[in-house]
Amino acid sequence: MSQRVRARAVFQGLEASLDLRWVGGASGEERILWPSGEGGASLFGRVNWIQPPRLQILGLEECAFLDRLEPAAREILTRRLLEPPAGALLVCGEPERAEAVRALADAFATPLWHTRATPAAVMEQLFHYQHDLDASTVVHGELLEVFGLGVLIAGGSGVGKSELALELISRGHRLIADDTPNLTRVAPNVLEGTCPSTLHDLLEVRGLGILNIRRMFGDSAIKRNKRVRLIVELVKLEDMRAAPESRLQGLRGNRIILGISVPTITLPIAPGRNLAVLVECAVRDHILRLSGYRAEEDLMARMEKAMAEAAPCE
Repeated sequence: MSQRVRARAVFQGLEASLDLRWVGGASGEERILWPSGEGGASLFGRVNWIQPPRLQILGLEECAFLDRLEPAAREILTRRLLEPPAGALLVCGEPERAEAVRALADAFATPLWHTRATPAAVMEQLFHYQHDLDASTVVHGELLEVFGLGVLIAGGSGVGKSELALELISRGHRLIADDTPNLTRVAPNVLEGTCPSTLHDLLEVRGLGILNIRRMFGDSAIKRNKRVRLIVELVKLEDMRAAPESRLQGLRGNRIILGISVPTITLPIAPGRNLAVLVECAVRDHILRLSGYRAEEDLMARMEKAMAEAAPCE
Protein backbone atom coordinates (compact mmCIF):
# COMPACT_ATOMS: atom_id res chain seq x y z
CA MET A 1 0.00 0.00 0.00
CA SER A 2 1.70 3.18 -1.18
CA GLN A 3 -0.70 5.68 0.37
CA ARG A 4 -2.86 6.11 3.44
CA VAL A 5 -6.56 5.62 2.80
CA ARG A 6 -9.26 7.05 5.04
CA ALA A 7 -12.66 5.49 5.68
CA ARG A 8 -14.47 8.19 3.73
CA ALA A 9 -12.39 7.51 0.61
CA VAL A 10 -13.00 3.75 0.79
CA PHE A 11 -16.74 4.30 1.20
CA GLN A 12 -16.86 6.68 -1.78
CA GLY A 13 -14.83 4.27 -3.89
CA LEU A 14 -17.22 1.36 -3.23
CA GLU A 15 -20.52 3.19 -2.75
CA ALA A 16 -21.79 2.90 -6.31
CA SER A 17 -20.61 -0.64 -7.09
CA LEU A 18 -21.95 -2.14 -3.83
CA ASP A 19 -24.84 0.26 -3.16
CA LEU A 20 -23.31 1.01 0.23
CA ARG A 21 -25.17 2.81 3.00
CA TRP A 22 -23.42 4.51 5.91
CA VAL A 23 -25.34 3.31 8.96
CA GLY A 24 -23.35 4.49 11.98
CA GLY A 25 -20.04 5.81 13.27
CA ALA A 26 -20.19 8.85 10.96
CA SER A 27 -17.74 10.75 13.16
CA GLY A 28 -15.06 8.21 12.18
CA GLU A 29 -15.03 9.14 8.49
CA GLU A 30 -11.46 10.51 8.79
CA ARG A 31 -10.17 7.32 10.39
CA ILE A 32 -7.12 5.95 8.57
CA LEU A 33 -8.47 2.64 7.38
CA TRP A 34 -5.41 1.43 5.46
CA PRO A 35 -2.06 2.81 6.68
CA SER A 36 0.67 3.35 4.09
CA GLY A 37 3.52 0.86 3.94
CA GLU A 38 1.78 -1.71 6.13
CA GLY A 39 3.51 -4.78 4.77
CA GLY A 40 1.89 -8.13 5.45
CA ALA A 41 -1.12 -6.69 7.26
CA SER A 42 -4.63 -7.84 6.35
CA LEU A 43 -6.45 -4.83 4.96
CA PHE A 44 -9.88 -6.43 4.59
CA GLY A 45 -11.54 -9.80 5.07
CA ARG A 46 -14.28 -11.80 6.77
CA VAL A 47 -14.79 -11.29 10.49
CA ASN A 48 -11.78 -12.45 12.51
CA TRP A 49 -11.57 -11.82 16.24
CA ILE A 50 -7.98 -13.09 16.55
CA GLN A 51 -6.27 -11.15 13.75
CA PRO A 52 -8.88 -8.63 12.67
CA PRO A 53 -8.43 -6.96 9.28
CA ARG A 54 -8.84 -3.21 9.07
CA LEU A 55 -12.16 -3.59 7.23
CA GLN A 56 -14.19 -6.53 8.54
CA ILE A 57 -17.00 -8.08 6.52
CA LEU A 58 -19.94 -9.53 8.44
CA GLY A 59 -21.99 -12.00 6.39
CA LEU A 60 -24.85 -14.44 7.01
CA GLU A 61 -22.56 -17.13 8.44
CA GLU A 62 -21.05 -14.76 11.00
CA CYS A 63 -24.50 -13.45 11.94
CA ALA A 64 -25.77 -17.01 12.42
CA PHE A 65 -22.79 -17.77 14.66
CA LEU A 66 -23.48 -14.70 16.80
CA ASP A 67 -27.17 -15.60 17.08
CA ARG A 68 -26.29 -19.00 18.58
CA LEU A 69 -24.33 -17.43 21.42
CA GLU A 70 -25.56 -16.41 24.83
CA PRO A 71 -26.50 -12.71 24.97
CA ALA A 72 -23.52 -11.81 27.18
CA ALA A 73 -21.00 -13.55 24.88
CA ARG A 74 -22.65 -12.03 21.81
CA GLU A 75 -22.36 -8.56 23.36
CA ILE A 76 -18.65 -9.05 24.11
CA LEU A 77 -17.78 -10.23 20.60
CA THR A 78 -19.85 -7.50 18.97
CA ARG A 79 -18.06 -4.85 21.03
CA ARG A 80 -14.71 -6.30 19.94
CA LEU A 81 -15.75 -5.82 16.32
CA LEU A 82 -16.32 -2.11 16.82
CA GLU A 83 -14.11 -0.89 19.64
CA PRO A 84 -10.61 0.52 18.96
CA PRO A 85 -8.37 -0.34 17.24
CA ALA A 86 -11.08 -1.53 14.83
CA GLY A 87 -11.08 0.01 11.36
CA ALA A 88 -14.58 -0.34 9.92
CA LEU A 89 -17.36 -2.94 9.76
CA LEU A 90 -19.31 -3.79 6.61
CA VAL A 91 -22.51 -5.77 7.16
CA CYS A 92 -23.88 -7.80 4.25
CA GLY A 93 -27.50 -8.92 3.87
CA GLU A 94 -30.52 -7.58 5.69
CA PRO A 95 -30.20 -4.03 7.10
CA GLU A 96 -31.60 -5.00 10.52
CA ARG A 97 -28.29 -6.54 11.57
CA ALA A 98 -26.44 -3.28 10.87
CA GLU A 99 -29.13 -1.24 12.65
CA ALA A 100 -28.75 -3.47 15.72
CA VAL A 101 -25.15 -2.38 16.28
CA ARG A 102 -25.50 1.27 15.27
CA ALA A 103 -25.35 2.53 18.86
CA LEU A 104 -22.02 0.78 19.49
CA ALA A 105 -20.60 2.08 16.20
CA ASP A 106 -21.58 5.63 17.15
CA ALA A 107 -20.12 5.22 20.63
CA PHE A 108 -16.74 4.05 19.29
CA ALA A 109 -16.79 6.29 16.17
CA THR A 110 -16.22 3.18 14.06
CA PRO A 111 -17.60 3.42 10.50
CA LEU A 112 -20.49 0.98 10.06
CA TRP A 113 -21.66 0.28 6.52
CA HIS A 114 -24.35 -1.92 5.01
CA THR A 115 -24.83 -3.57 1.62
CA ARG A 116 -27.21 -6.20 0.31
CA ALA A 117 -24.39 -7.70 -1.76
CA THR A 118 -22.90 -11.03 -0.76
CA PRO A 119 -19.52 -11.19 1.02
CA ALA A 120 -18.02 -12.78 -2.10
CA ALA A 121 -19.11 -9.82 -4.23
CA VAL A 122 -17.78 -7.40 -1.62
CA MET A 123 -14.41 -9.16 -1.52
CA GLU A 124 -14.15 -9.04 -5.32
CA GLN A 125 -14.81 -5.29 -5.39
CA LEU A 126 -12.31 -4.73 -2.59
CA PHE A 127 -9.63 -6.68 -4.43
CA HIS A 128 -10.14 -4.44 -7.49
CA TYR A 129 -10.13 -1.33 -5.31
CA GLN A 130 -6.91 -2.29 -3.53
CA HIS A 131 -5.22 -3.18 -6.82
CA ASP A 132 -6.01 0.28 -8.19
CA LEU A 133 -4.56 1.87 -5.05
CA ASP A 134 -1.42 -0.25 -5.10
CA ALA A 135 -0.83 0.52 -8.77
CA SER A 136 -1.02 4.32 -8.55
CA THR A 137 0.39 7.16 -6.53
CA VAL A 138 0.82 10.94 -6.60
CA VAL A 139 4.30 12.50 -6.51
CA HIS A 140 5.55 16.04 -6.15
CA GLY A 141 7.26 17.46 -9.20
CA GLU A 142 6.95 18.52 -12.82
CA LEU A 143 6.37 15.87 -15.48
CA LEU A 144 7.44 16.73 -19.02
CA GLU A 145 8.30 15.12 -22.31
CA VAL A 146 11.86 16.07 -23.26
CA PHE A 147 13.20 14.78 -26.58
CA GLY A 148 10.46 12.13 -26.52
CA LEU A 149 11.40 10.90 -23.02
CA GLY A 150 9.15 11.18 -19.98
CA VAL A 151 11.10 13.18 -17.37
CA LEU A 152 10.02 13.89 -13.80
CA ILE A 153 11.67 17.01 -12.36
CA ALA A 154 11.73 16.63 -8.58
CA GLY A 155 13.19 18.59 -5.69
CA GLY A 156 12.30 20.52 -2.59
CA SER A 157 9.81 23.35 -2.48
CA GLY A 158 11.13 26.60 -3.94
CA VAL A 159 14.13 25.16 -5.82
CA GLY A 160 12.77 26.32 -9.19
CA LYS A 161 11.03 23.28 -10.65
CA SER A 162 8.20 25.29 -12.24
CA GLU A 163 10.56 27.91 -13.70
CA LEU A 164 12.67 25.12 -15.20
CA ALA A 165 9.56 23.46 -16.62
CA LEU A 166 8.48 26.77 -18.17
CA GLU A 167 11.88 27.28 -19.79
CA LEU A 168 11.83 23.74 -21.19
CA ILE A 169 8.36 24.34 -22.62
CA SER A 170 9.57 27.56 -24.24
CA ARG A 171 12.36 25.49 -25.86
CA GLY A 172 9.82 23.22 -27.53
CA HIS A 173 9.32 20.44 -24.99
CA ARG A 174 5.90 19.42 -23.67
CA LEU A 175 4.15 19.63 -20.30
CA ILE A 176 2.31 16.62 -18.95
CA ALA A 177 1.55 17.59 -15.35
CA ASP A 178 2.47 20.34 -12.92
CA ASP A 179 3.11 19.83 -9.20
CA THR A 180 1.16 16.59 -8.56
CA PRO A 181 1.37 14.12 -11.48
CA ASN A 182 -0.42 10.80 -11.09
CA LEU A 183 1.87 7.81 -11.65
CA THR A 184 0.35 4.43 -12.50
CA ARG A 185 2.03 1.04 -12.88
CA VAL A 186 0.48 -0.13 -16.16
CA ALA A 187 2.87 -3.07 -16.60
CA PRO A 188 5.50 -4.78 -14.41
CA ASN A 189 8.21 -2.31 -15.48
CA VAL A 190 6.18 0.54 -16.96
CA LEU A 191 5.29 3.65 -14.98
CA GLU A 192 2.91 6.01 -16.75
CA GLY A 193 2.38 9.62 -15.71
CA THR A 194 -0.79 11.64 -16.22
CA CYS A 195 -2.22 14.94 -15.01
CA PRO A 196 -5.14 15.31 -12.57
CA SER A 197 -8.20 16.51 -14.47
CA THR A 198 -8.42 19.76 -12.49
CA LEU A 199 -4.86 20.76 -13.48
CA HIS A 200 -4.91 19.98 -17.21
CA ASP A 201 -2.90 22.55 -19.22
CA LEU A 202 -2.02 24.60 -16.12
CA LEU A 203 1.35 25.54 -14.63
CA GLU A 204 1.92 27.56 -11.47
CA VAL A 205 4.99 29.81 -11.42
CA ARG A 206 5.87 31.93 -8.42
CA GLY A 207 5.40 35.60 -9.17
CA LEU A 208 3.26 34.89 -12.25
CA GLY A 209 0.56 32.73 -10.69
CA ILE A 210 -1.37 30.19 -12.78
CA LEU A 211 -0.50 29.98 -16.47
CA ASN A 212 -2.51 28.17 -19.16
CA ILE A 213 0.24 26.54 -21.19
CA ARG A 214 -2.08 25.35 -23.97
CA ARG A 215 -3.43 28.86 -24.59
CA MET A 216 0.02 30.44 -24.37
CA PHE A 217 2.07 27.95 -26.40
CA GLY A 218 -0.55 25.97 -28.34
CA ASP A 219 -1.73 22.36 -28.35
CA SER A 220 1.74 21.05 -29.21
CA ALA A 221 3.02 22.18 -25.79
CA ILE A 222 0.81 19.68 -23.95
CA LYS A 223 1.14 15.91 -23.75
CA ARG A 224 -1.69 13.79 -22.31
CA ASN A 225 0.42 11.01 -20.77
CA LYS A 226 3.93 9.59 -20.93
CA ARG A 227 5.99 6.73 -19.59
CA VAL A 228 8.37 7.99 -16.87
CA ARG A 229 11.91 7.02 -17.90
CA LEU A 230 14.07 9.46 -15.95
CA ILE A 231 13.95 11.54 -12.77
CA VAL A 232 15.97 14.75 -12.47
CA GLU A 233 16.39 15.77 -8.83
CA LEU A 234 17.21 19.43 -8.19
CA VAL A 235 19.31 20.03 -5.08
CA LYS A 236 20.91 23.22 -3.78
CA LEU A 237 24.68 22.99 -4.10
CA GLU A 238 25.27 23.85 -0.44
CA ASP A 239 22.95 21.01 0.65
CA MET A 240 24.82 18.19 -1.05
CA ARG A 241 28.10 16.35 -0.71
CA ALA A 242 29.30 14.78 -3.92
CA ALA A 243 31.68 11.83 -3.92
CA PRO A 244 34.92 12.32 -5.93
CA GLU A 245 33.89 9.71 -8.49
CA SER A 246 30.82 11.80 -9.38
CA ARG A 247 33.12 13.98 -11.53
CA LEU A 248 33.43 10.97 -13.84
CA GLN A 249 30.10 9.19 -13.50
CA GLY A 250 27.79 12.02 -12.49
CA LEU A 251 25.33 11.92 -9.60
CA ARG A 252 23.30 8.93 -10.69
CA GLY A 253 21.10 6.52 -8.81
CA ASN A 254 17.66 4.96 -8.82
CA ARG A 255 14.36 5.77 -7.15
CA ILE A 256 11.77 3.08 -6.47
CA ILE A 257 8.18 4.12 -7.27
CA LEU A 258 5.42 1.51 -7.02
CA GLY A 259 8.06 -1.20 -7.10
CA ILE A 260 9.64 0.10 -10.32
CA SER A 261 13.21 1.35 -10.38
CA VAL A 262 13.52 4.67 -12.23
CA PRO A 263 16.98 6.09 -13.10
CA THR A 264 17.70 9.33 -11.25
CA ILE A 265 20.15 12.15 -11.93
CA THR A 266 20.87 14.78 -9.28
CA LEU A 267 21.58 18.27 -10.60
CA PRO A 268 23.16 20.78 -8.19
CA ILE A 269 21.63 24.26 -8.35
CA ALA A 270 24.11 27.13 -8.39
CA PRO A 271 24.16 30.69 -9.78
CA GLY A 272 24.96 30.81 -13.47
CA ARG A 273 24.01 27.21 -14.26
CA ASN A 274 21.67 26.83 -17.22
CA LEU A 275 19.41 24.10 -15.87
CA ALA A 276 17.33 23.77 -19.04
CA VAL A 277 20.44 22.98 -21.09
CA LEU A 278 21.65 20.59 -18.39
CA VAL A 279 18.32 18.73 -18.38
CA GLU A 280 18.39 18.47 -22.17
CA CYS A 281 21.94 17.09 -22.03
CA ALA A 282 20.96 14.69 -19.25
CA VAL A 283 18.13 13.34 -21.40
CA ARG A 284 20.33 13.03 -24.49
CA ASP A 285 22.98 11.21 -22.44
CA HIS A 286 20.35 8.92 -20.92
CA ILE A 287 19.11 8.00 -24.40
CA LEU A 288 22.70 7.09 -25.34
CA ARG A 289 22.98 4.97 -22.19
CA LEU A 290 19.79 3.13 -23.11
CA SER A 291 21.51 2.20 -26.37
CA GLY A 292 24.58 0.94 -24.48
CA TYR A 293 26.99 3.88 -24.78
CA ARG A 294 28.58 5.46 -21.68
CA ALA A 295 30.94 8.40 -22.08
CA GLU A 296 32.96 7.62 -18.93
CA GLU A 297 33.65 4.09 -20.19
CA ASP A 298 34.70 5.55 -23.53
CA LEU A 299 37.11 7.90 -21.72
CA MET A 300 38.57 5.08 -19.63
CA ALA A 301 39.11 2.95 -22.74
CA ARG A 302 40.92 5.83 -24.44
CA MET A 303 43.10 6.43 -21.39
CA GLU A 304 44.02 2.75 -21.16
CA LYS A 305 44.87 2.68 -24.85
CA ALA A 306 47.00 5.84 -24.57
CA MET A 307 48.89 4.44 -21.56
CA ALA A 308 49.45 1.15 -23.31
CA GLU A 309 50.87 2.91 -26.40
CA ALA A 310 53.07 5.13 -24.24
CA ALA A 311 54.54 2.23 -22.24
CA PRO A 312 58.23 1.63 -23.14
CA CYS A 313 59.05 -1.62 -24.92
CA GLU A 314 61.31 -4.01 -23.01
